[in-house]
Amino acid sequence: MKNQKVLVSGASIAGLSTAWWMNYLGYQVSLVELAPLPRTNGAAVDLNAQTVEIVKRMGLYEQLKAHQLGVDQIEYKNAENVTEGCIVIDRRGETQNDEIEIERHKFVEVMMAALQGKVNFKFNDSIIGLKEFSDRINVSFKGSSSQDFDIVLGGDGSHSGTRKIWFGPETDYSHFLGAYFSISIIPKLLVPERNMQTYSVPYKSVMLNSYNRKTDIIFIFLSDNDIPYDYRDVAHQRTIMEEQFSGIGWRSAELLQEIQQEPDFYFDRFCQIKMPSWSKGRVALIGDAAYCPSPASGQGGSLAIQGAAAVADALLKNQGNFREAFAEFERVLRPHIEEIQNMAEQNLKTNFVLRSEEAIRKRNTEAALF
Repeated sequence: MKNQKVLVSGASIAGLSTAWWMNYLGYQVSLVELAPLPRTNGAAVDLNAQTVEIVKRMGLYEQLKAHQLGVDQIEYKNAENVTEGCIVIDRRGETQNDEIEIERHKFVEVMMAALQGKVNFKFNDSIIGLKEFSDRINVSFKGSSSQDFDIVLGGDGSHSGTRKIWFGPETDYSHFLGAYFSISIIPKLLVPERNMQTYSVPYKSVMLNSYNRKTDIIFIFLSDNDIPYDYRDVAHQRTIMEEQFSGIGWRSAELLQEIQQEPDFYFDRFCQIKMPSWSKGRVALIGDAAYCPSPASGQGGSLAIQGAAAVADALLKNQGNFREAFAEFERVLRPHIEEIQNMAEQNLKTNFVLRSEEAIRKRNTEAALF
């Protein structure tokens, strides 16, 4: 594999993890990213036990563990800000639990340090065309000259440009789960540190999560219909949330004011990516680009890292034969992905956002962990 060249698209969890593994296997690795810097926005990343075994193989466990976050308490609030139920997290067994929650930008920092001098980064650029030949694939870039590669690996997220060019429009693969969400990361504490608070009314939920002198503000609402919006029009997205959550009680007015002023704001649909095949010819997709489980799974980051390792293991086992390797990658990982996607869909419907006051009171008083 030493003389073979691989292009990775996307500089977030999937792309950076894939670039690490491809370099480890001996490929000459280039990584292209539309943004001027690696992608660091978004909620914290949960690395489950299976994923932690992978980062241990990568030799990055201790660096990631050093940035471990945690939650001490989850409170379920009513409109008067009274705690109706509470879960206290028992941390006595933490040393036996290898799972890691880490801020996204910290994960990216660790990965970028591990890749320095080993990967050719092409920021402020993107793939605009792919043409496959018997012995190579030619890639056209928006901001630089075309190049030949042996394989292309798309780790560029649920709205993947690589997927759109090579496999077809997003609408062919995106499955709407009937909900929308926004997340804003506020640089101050709105609840005690290491606490989560949740408030719900039928069809809508608000969540606060505090850590490292920051607070995540998360709004989620159910919708039977697609709401048209331009992903570039952040002002309109904020207006959607204002219309949905104005007057619902608790701290909603205060929190809506916070997200109107905060530049770190992200809005999207709850959706899953489901494809009949994750590869075609010399191109394979990894992470959300291939199999986004939706934020309701809490495992998008973990599954991206697992996908990167699975592709690498398959290429190694098949001695670089990409066709056999891509088929094995999918055969090994797809059953697990489908299980997580099914769980996420149920989790959204039964835990994240409830449809009746009765269900909300029951969850709150029983302090059911979502």
